[in-house]
Amino acid sequence: MTDVAVIGGGLVGLATAMALAERGMSVTVLEAEDRLAAHQSGHNSGVIHSGLYYKPGSLKARLCVEGARALWSFCEEEGIATRRCGKLVVATHEEELPRLDELERRGQANGLAGLRRLRAEEIREVEPHAAGIAALHVPETGIVDYPAVARAYGKRIERHGGRILLKARVTSVRPGLVVETTAGTVSSARLVNCAGLQSDRIARLCGAEPDVRIIPFRGEYYELAKTDLVRGLIYPVPDPRFPFLGVHLTRMIGGGLEAGPNAVLALKREGYRWTDVSLRDSLSIAGWPGVWALAARFWKIGAYEVWRSLVKSAFVRDLQRLVPEIRSEDVHRAGAGVRAQALERNGALVDDFRIVETDRAIHVLNAPSPGATASMAIGRTIAAQIL
Repeated sequence: MTDVAVIGGGLVGLATAMALAERGMSVTVLEAEDRLAAHQSGHNSGVIHSGLYYKPGSLKARLCVEGARALWSFCEEEGIATRRCGKLVVATHEEELPRLDELERRGQANGLAGLRRLRAEEIREVEPHAAGIAALHVPETGIVDYPAVARAYGKRIERHGGRILLKARVTSVRPGLVVETTAGTVSSARLVNCAGLQSDRIARLCGAEPDVRIIPFRGEYYELAKTDLVRGLIYPVPDPRFPFLGVHLTRMIGGGLEAGPNAVLALKREGYRWTDVSLRDSLSIAGWPGVWALAARFWKIGAYEVWRSLVKSAFVRDLQRLVPEIRSEDVHRAGAGVRAQALERNGALVDDFRIVETDRAIHVLNAPSPGATASMAIGRTIAAQIL
């Protein structure tokens, strides 16, 4: 018997288990794969976000700012390499300027220190190879190796007496919170569902009826051979209709330079390639009314994402808007990640974090970016609810 079973060994699940273990509760983490951070937590840009993008007062805004502060401290304590390299959000067209104004307002409301508006001629003082008509410089943004963070979370859980079970895929949840897994049975007094791409299904196994469905969006990355073109991070001004930040350029903690991700509908919840297709997951997508409502509104954008995924030159053109010196021959395909995006029945993409409490269980039903940055703050919030 354990006080709390935490389903999911990604950053949010591990941070939750860590917060509970540090408060003296017995905790068991159930991870379906053979390693921690196997999916979203291990397939992202490695960015420690500052809280610039998020609506003031939202969970995302509050927990991102709190989580970033906690994460910087944690990494310093654990000796995990980080770099506070800063970020530019660059406007390249006049119609993007009102959106840049709104980002500046949000950043100020969320308490970002050092946030600075740049004119066109000032952009190259920060990023010598970047181009645009205006930009926001966000010095608090940084980079880290998130799989290393996940491993450190895991070690701290175990130091406080918690257990982590790998290859423990949940198959059923019986009354009384008896959790059947491929690694055996775990009985718990409380349950926290941080299953990411499978979170809505786990919620249903627990008897809950979530009003959203997880829709997987694959984000593909490229590596750039000319790493001297970017000092820190360069982002476009995002489209406010979508909870995606657009294709951007990111310094990696190991010294490389990465571009991406895009956002392509995946036909498998863990579908990292076009050839990864699951009949069950495809039927789940097609059977949700919100998918068709979303497609009716944004089919042109969806078609462009597919085109940009299949045609390298389209991807490169978008990068050249930010850094004109990028050449196609210097851009090489790299890995991909899959984002668990909650979609409502009416076709609305859930923008904020969504954490739902039911009888003796808490379900994290939407925690994409900046979920990694906010993981410690999310974990502490959930721990406080349980305690």
